[in-house]
Formats: sequence, structure tokens, C-alpha cells
Amino acid sequence: MNPDVLRISQLFLHPIKSCGGIAVDEATLIDTGFEYDREWMVVDREGDFVSQREFPRLALIRPTLRSSDLVLRAPGMLALHLQLDAVEGPCRVRVWNDVVDAFDMGDLAAQWFSDFLGQPLRLARFDPDARRLASARWTGDVQARTAFSDAFPLLVTSTASLAELNQRLTAAGHEAVTMQRFRPNIVLDGLTDANGEDFVDTLHIDSPDGTVIVKLVKPCGRCSVPDVDPATAEQGHAVADTLSTYRSEPRIDGALAFGQNAVILEGLGHHLRVGAAVHAELAFG
Repeated sequence: MNPDVLRISQLFLHPIKSCGGIAVDEATLIDTGFEYDREWMVVDREGDFVSQREFPRLALIRPTLRSSDLVLRAPGMLALHLQLDAVEGPCRVRVWNDVVDAFDMGDLAAQWFSDFLGQPLRLARFDPDARRLASARWTGDVQARTAFSDAFPLLVTSTASLAELNQRLTAAGHEAVTMQRFRPNIVLDGLTDANGEDFVDTLHIDSPDGTVIVKLVKPCGRCSVPDVDPATAEQGHAVADTLSTYRSEPRIDGALAFGQNAVILEGLGHHLRVGAAVHAELAFG
């Protein structure tokens, strides 16, 4: 690994948890991660979140961020426009084991999601005053806020990790996959070792506003979502089967790992850009 020649290869936002992502050239850091990342979430009648695990067709919902609204498109549906500065009434929702304050996005959004997925659902937006923290077991003294991400503000992967996986997939007769399946925020280029992000402690990233420091704290255990094709919503098992041959991670009880969850140490309000230089401090050696 040569930690002196890293660059940001890609940046992604996923405005609605478990729906399609957006590749962006620039992203703004706020205390819950990237602005507009996982700020909305689809919930059932009880307020519990739903995901591609139950509704793989969520992958077909394509968001577009504009200056004043979030536009959602899906096969067979008219576009849904959500004003970025508007919400409806307060509500309480559950994401994994956390029950947090949120805002309902209204009956029109609820009907849109219910029609597309064939079950009564609603759309909620995270209350910015809510305080949902990542696990202190992994963050230590850092109190890292999150919105509707699974557990941490940011997810970091690398082009080398995807290249290794795709080499193994194609060698076994499967099709290569894109990084979108893994739903990262930051993709690094320049790591010479596959899964080299496993051995990184902190990233010092150049930005036009000053240095951003991100700490990688926990391997990201993978469920069935990476086996959902984001282009078709078809479910398979090749990704998990392949990861199982080399990516069982003892630090997370043998779960299959791809990428690293991360927290922000410095740089709130700063803008990260594709192509930015990154210096990695290693955790070992």
C-alpha cells in the first residue's frame, strides 16, 4: 500500500435509505455525514423502516437532487417532487433498534411509495434536532451522530477492493458488479492492496475549505443488499457467495465485510470533491 498517492475516486449520496444513489462531484460534510445522505426513509404502518431486504424494488427508485427539491422517478410512476425545505407533521420512526424523532412527508409521498411497492408505506425525514449516535464500542470518545444510515455517518470503500471482488466473480463465471451495490459515500483510488482500507486509521483529505479528517472505525458487515442488482432489482447470491470465500471478518463475528464505516473528526461544513488528494495514516505497522 502506498498511502501517499490516494485520491477520491467517487462520492455518493443516498438521499432515501435503501433507494438509488447519486454519484456527485462534491459533497458537504455535516455532523451526520454528507448533507442529504440518508435523510429520508421509507417506513411501514408502525413506523419501522423497510429496505431492499424486503422490497428489492426500492433499488429502482432514482433520486435527483436539484436546488430546491428532490425528484424521485421509478418505472411506471410519475415523478414525485419533494421540497427540500418542507415537511409535514412530526412522527416517530424506528431504524434498527433506535426510535427517533422525524417528520412525515405527507399523503402524496405515502401514496406514491405505496403504489410502487404494493403495500401501505410512508416517507419520513430525519429531524435534525434528533440525536442518534453511532456505537461507542467502535467510536470510543467520539460522539458521532447519524441520520438514517445503518449505524455510522460515512462508509468508505476502494477501487482496489471492487477490482479484487470482480476478478473473483468473473473467474467463477459471474458478471462483474458496480460499486453502487455497496452504497458507499467515499471511494478511494490508489490503494495497491485489495481491501487496504481495512488497515487505515485516519484519512486526511484535502478540501477547498481546509483538511478533513475521517477515522475508519469498523468493518462494514454485509447483508443481502449487495446481491440486489441496482439496475433491475433482481436478487442473486453471487456476491455473498464470493465474499464468503475470503472476506469473513473476525472483528464483526465472522460477518462478510466490504468497506469501512467511518466518523468525522474534523471538517464539518467542508466540501469534499472527486479527485481530492488523500493521505492515509495506517492503523498497523
